[in-house]
Amino acid sequence: MKFDFDNIVPRRGSGSVKWDLPKEDGVIPMWVADMDFMTAPAVLEALEKRLRHGVFGYTRITGEYYRAVCSWFSRRHGLEMKPEWIIPISGVVPALTCIIRALVKPGEKVIFQSPAYNCFYTSVTKNGCTLSLNPLTYKDNTYTIDFEDLERRAADPDARVLILCNPHNPSGRVWTREELARTGEICLRNHLTVIADEIHCELTGPGHEYIPFASLSEEFLMNSVTCTSPSKAFNIAGLEIANITAADSSVREKIREAVSLCEQDNINSFGPAALIAAYDHGEEWLDELLRYIHGNYRHLLSFAADRLPGYDILPLEGTYLAWMNISRSGMKSDMLAEAILKEGKVMVNPGTMYGPGGEDFIRINLACPRKLLDEGLRRIAGVLDKLPER
Repeated sequence: MKFDFDNIVPRRGSGSVKWDLPKEDGVIPMWVADMDFMTAPAVLEALEKRLRHGVFGYTRITGEYYRAVCSWFSRRHGLEMKPEWIIPISGVVPALTCIIRALVKPGEKVIFQSPAYNCFYTSVTKNGCTLSLNPLTYKDNTYTIDFEDLERRAADPDARVLILCNPHNPSGRVWTREELARTGEICLRNHLTVIADEIHCELTGPGHEYIPFASLSEEFLMNSVTCTSPSKAFNIAGLEIANITAADSSVREKIREAVSLCEQDNINSFGPAALIAAYDHGEEWLDELLRYIHGNYRHLLSFAADRLPGYDILPLEGTYLAWMNISRSGMKSDMLAEAILKEGKVMVNPGTMYGPGGEDFIRINLACPRKLLDEGLRRIAGVLDKLPER
């Protein structure tokens, strides 16, 4: 490989949420969704150049930024965008909150599939809106969308939007063209706007293709708002740069107003430089990263077959977050995650934090050097080995 993903970068003591939040000494953090890899060399070079300039005043977004975004999604994902559709913002979570504020009145309903990324819940409730959960169907170690339930929820006169997460966090599903089309048709018939959270869009495994929801048809493009960021794929979440894309001008202006009201329209000096470098010069690095992450996933499957029989790992179609069924343990995920932290000194996410349907799962972050992954898995297995036979 041209790039070294086996290099262990010391992060403890650097102000890292992932590494410094655990209070116990010697904890391996395999929880929050950031990677333990240095970002792409092209991004580092761009940041060094920006740093040497030495002045970090208020930053405006240039035409080069919009060109980089549009070019990336056109050549890599077949989505044709116009610069004027794009609203830069500090992150996808603030974006979701602003979009809901713009499009949904307090008391009205927001639909999304559960288990779901935990911030979906707070983005809805902080706006005074009501959750309408469309539980995913778990069968044969995978998830599918319950379209009958979705039809019923979409027909509710109080429902206004659907948050569609693709690739899905935490399950790792990458929705197929057919699943996306059926979802979109339901939303069109019931006059629901689709908010497509596609932050993990670059992180797909072999044989799986991320299809931008807005690329499926002109109707879907005009009936949707898309949230993207290079933060997950290039490990630059701390630079706080993301984009809202809305082709419908009236919807876009409502969102722009909400972004301004929430004071989310200021961008830091380094985010735009990092995005431009990632999208213009980071493709080769990203392709190697995807191969390395898939290698980590294969390593997890091999380890689980040998050391964790009965603990099913869902197919990792997208993201770098493995979703493991721990029902065999006889413990709910919050209790098991606590035991893994206390006894094994590994921090994972309990599935309970992702709402209904997550009780029997834990989420494991695989985006780390193989040596670190292997040690973390051995510790997890050591804790599970001590549980009573069931």
